[in-house]
Amino acid sequence: MSVTEIDQPTETRSSDQMTNDISTSQIAGMKSSLEAQRQAFQKQPSPSLQERREWLKKLKEGLKKHQKALVDAMNRDFEGRAETDSLLAEFMPSFTSIDYCSKNLAKWMKPSKRHVSITLQPASAKVIYQPLGVVGIVVPWNYPLFLAVGPLATALAAGNRAMIKMSEFTPATSKLFAEVIADIFPSDLVTVINGEAEVGAAFTAMPFDHILFTGSTQVGRHVMSAAAKNLTPVTLELGGKSPVIIDDDFPIQEVAERVCYGKSLNAGQTCVAPDYILVKKQRKEEFVEAYLKAFSSMHPSVNNSKNYTAIINERQHERLLSHLEDAKSKGAEIRVGNNEEITDGSRRLPPHLILNATEDMSVMQEEIFGPLLPIIEIDSIDEAIQFVNERARPLALYYFGENRATQDKVLTQTHSGGVCLNETLFHVAIDDMPFGGVGPSGMGHYHGHEGFQTLSKAKAVFSKGRFNSARFIFPPYNTWLKKNMIKFLSGS
Repeated sequence: MSVTEIDQPTETRSSDQMTNDISTSQIAGMKSSLEAQRQAFQKQPSPSLQERREWLKKLKEGLKKHQKALVDAMNRDFEGRAETDSLLAEFMPSFTSIDYCSKNLAKWMKPSKRHVSITLQPASAKVIYQPLGVVGIVVPWNYPLFLAVGPLATALAAGNRAMIKMSEFTPATSKLFAEVIADIFPSDLVTVINGEAEVGAAFTAMPFDHILFTGSTQVGRHVMSAAAKNLTPVTLELGGKSPVIIDDDFPIQEVAERVCYGKSLNAGQTCVAPDYILVKKQRKEEFVEAYLKAFSSMHPSVNNSKNYTAIINERQHERLLSHLEDAKSKGAEIRVGNNEEITDGSRRLPPHLILNATEDMSVMQEEIFGPLLPIIEIDSIDEAIQFVNERARPLALYYFGENRATQDKVLTQTHSGGVCLNETLFHVAIDDMPFGGVGPSGMGHYHGHEGFQTLSKAKAVFSKGRFNSARFIFPPYNTWLKKNMIKFLSGS
């Protein structure tokens, strides 16, 4: 399999010229790969159940074979990626997704019988699910393995071929993943593209049969615009500000512990991480103390910790620090986990709880994507619901409270991609549920059966035998029988 790589430049060429030459070469290589996959798909437009399961089996075996090397690569890219984060949030969901697809694939592929009304009898109807063709998958930097493997497993289960654009911000992982995929699959089945932003832009402009993009809302708009020129359907998995609503009837220590885990995983660099807290004034201080205590229990020290992930790069680190400076300058009180100053030279950032957060602070205007957590006081759950509904629809919403009526109220009166009641994050790990956003947090679904349907064409098939009952409504309509048949069928 040929993997698109960045050529080594010669010293005599200017940097702009080298970039242009690299991009031109890569774009030509991508087009060539797409054409090769299209030709291969035309030769094999409907892979069998056995073939698809074999693909999934090879994918899982290949990941297991290179597991340690991939964990090490992610650690290098983050300059401090907790091994447990890589194992629990990258490999575990990748393997369960592959297993779930393989186990349920026969049922998903089976044609679905549909009803035919008596007026069209004798006849039969069914829906068959066909592969779309070549799927383009765009992978972000925060979970570079799972957010490549999850969509890939779904694409293969649906019988498609796939081209994967990895993130330029995880170069070690992206390079190794390309090598792993090349070791598992022929290039006309799965191929990996590596390159900078201009390569990514060219990738999404290619005429795929479907694009599945995971990333920011801002970039998602560009992806959708580029895909529209080819009438390529898109699934956009974006992000947004996922709220946590805390009611009175759930133990605050439990709330704090569960929210802390969800926010601290991957140092908050998760699209469904809790983004801000809505809590009643009388419980605010209790929550803050319980949260800081929970973090100290999970991570007694962040300095030199092998169990707490660093911020991916200096650009993102500076962005988070600028949010903090902006909040401080506008009157926020900041509480820092462990009261710890980082002195190990890393980009590890302990949690910063932002009290007295206001709308004019940048931390309340953008998705945080890090371990900063604004705390907003509310007087009632109705006020919390209004607060959420006045803002862009989030990818996830988390409600902590045991009253069934209030749970139903939150579920029915708010919109979000997904919801956890009395938990955070874990709805993403349920393979039997669809995952996807709404509005600014995304469109379309994947995971499980919904993912199979997203990356398949549901083809309607109507079948009749020799006897043609429709003859009774053929023109001319000059007989009593035909005139009354038309009246009967049209409800006249």
